[in-house]
Amino acid sequence: MNNSEPKENKGIDSLLLKRIITYLVPYKAWVALAFVSVITAAFLGPLRPKIVQVIIDREIANGDIDGLRRMIVFLIIILMAEGLLSLVNTYLTQWIGQRAIYDLRTKVYRHIQNQSLRFFDRTPIGKLITRVTSDVESLSQILSAGIVMIIGDLFRLIFISYFMFTLSPVLAGVTLGVMPLMIYATFWFKRRVRDQYRETREQVGRLNSFLQEHISGMRIVQIFGREKEEMKRFTAINELHRAAHIRAIFYFALFWPAIDIVASIALGLVMWFGGLQAMAGTLTLGILIAFIQFVRQFFEPIRNLSDQFNTLQSAMAGAERIFDVLDTDAAIDTSLAVPGTAEFAGHIEFRNVWFSYDETIEVEDDAADWILRDVSFIVRPGESLAIVGATGAGKTTIISLVLRFYDIQRGAILIDGKDIRTIELAHLRDQFGLVLQEVFLFSGSVEKNITLGNPNITREQVEKAVRAIDAESFISNLKGGYDYEVHERGMSLSHGQRQLLSFARALVYDPCILVLDEATSSVDTETEEVIQKALETLMLGRTTVVIAHRLSTIQHANQILVMHKGIVRERGSHQHLLRQDGLYRRLYELQYRDQEERIES
Repeated sequence: MNNSEPKENKGIDSLLLKRIITYLVPYKAWVALAFVSVITAAFLGPLRPKIVQVIIDREIANGDIDGLRRMIVFLIIILMAEGLLSLVNTYLTQWIGQRAIYDLRTKVYRHIQNQSLRFFDRTPIGKLITRVTSDVESLSQILSAGIVMIIGDLFRLIFISYFMFTLSPVLAGVTLGVMPLMIYATFWFKRRVRDQYRETREQVGRLNSFLQEHISGMRIVQIFGREKEEMKRFTAINELHRAAHIRAIFYFALFWPAIDIVASIALGLVMWFGGLQAMAGTLTLGILIAFIQFVRQFFEPIRNLSDQFNTLQSAMAGAERIFDVLDTDAAIDTSLAVPGTAEFAGHIEFRNVWFSYDETIEVEDDAADWILRDVSFIVRPGESLAIVGATGAGKTTIISLVLRFYDIQRGAILIDGKDIRTIELAHLRDQFGLVLQEVFLFSGSVEKNITLGNPNITREQVEKAVRAIDAESFISNLKGGYDYEVHERGMSLSHGQRQLLSFARALVYDPCILVLDEATSSVDTETEEVIQKALETLMLGRTTVVIAHRLSTIQHANQILVMHKGIVRERGSHQHLLRQDGLYRRLYELQYRDQEERIES
């Protein structure tokens, strides 16, 4: 998705509107019924002044009591029919609109969910939240009553105009004579409010992005005493948000009185010219009274159309941003993938892999900013591979690539001899169990956080996995045990407890390949011993890839890679690397010396 907001395009309205309307296509039969209903109501409304004119000029003028009674009953029937149609229209259009909004929001979320990590690297989460919530909601009115009511109001104008011209072409011309003023006011309003709605939606996105980021990072803000500074930033963003809304309100404050003034001018002209004609005997009283009602009715759909135009502008601004997301496809290319269900043995091979997070990098440019440079290694089924190195050496990148969160530019990654680009993405990731340094837990029960809501995993399987990693004691001490409600991001649990739940999550899915990203680097020594025992259970019989911060935890790995600036500088077992007296030995001695100093202190 482009970080810049959509720019104005003079021809974009019709294109966006057509695209919005496509979400009504699955409900076209119900939409057609709504159109019939609203057009019928649009005809019945102007019919009332015509009936009043007939009652005055024919029944009352001729003293026809029976005819008066019949016409009043007819008028009551029309009013009841209008009320019934109004009920049907309101319910039906809202039902259609909410179905269409449900489909659109589902499509946007599914699209976001299918994107690669590159998409999230460059897109603020707050803006995505705005797209799925308020931007989608901005289309709600136009997808429900909006389009149908616009058609209904247009037909009402046609029917009113027809009745007016059949009664008095002169008064009809007087009424329509004020339309140039109405058209000018509408176009003036359109030019200004569209830009203002776009600005308003942009400020909503900025506000949501700031709130999401700073509420999530409130601990850092408070630790470093940045409350006043961040409050100033929030106030500035909030001020821009408020100012954008006020500017939009200003245009409405001008527009609506202008419409009322034009309507009053039309009514005054009709009463003046109609009154003169009535006094001259060239116009009946019934026609004059009917025309006064027609003028009032005539400007009502125009007001409604202006209001719907306002809604349409808001919807267009939201639609631009929604379709900007939908038109940005940073999903992993699965065109080469072949569906499969075969079990994997867990043989991993990196073959001359080059990778950069810069998508524009030239593939053959060896001097470019590569994160990994010509990396090759093999991990056989059941073996363990440990990856060590300084920050930025490319350790975590290797994990992201083997799980295919990103695609490499050069080389190949193979699982059981198959290029991972030819393996169905869901099937590929089913083979992995991932345990990260920072464990992410969702709001919900302990059991739900272990199973992630998978209905195929039973409580017995969960309990078995928990016992296997010796986490049963801490879960049983929680209020409610497996039904204990975990707070957002798991903040009601200690880091070690969250880590054990992540181990149980990995074990219950029974992967053939286990990936551990510094899983013990942020816990104390006592907790590390508990976790280390759990790791032994997890790793048993599985291919394991470990990113290690503490070298003491990887001494029994079958193979250790020492990474430096994206290059494999050394490889071998723990003892072999110590004998080489190279980078690994220096890292080990540095950690050993630090450990001794901590013990002595």
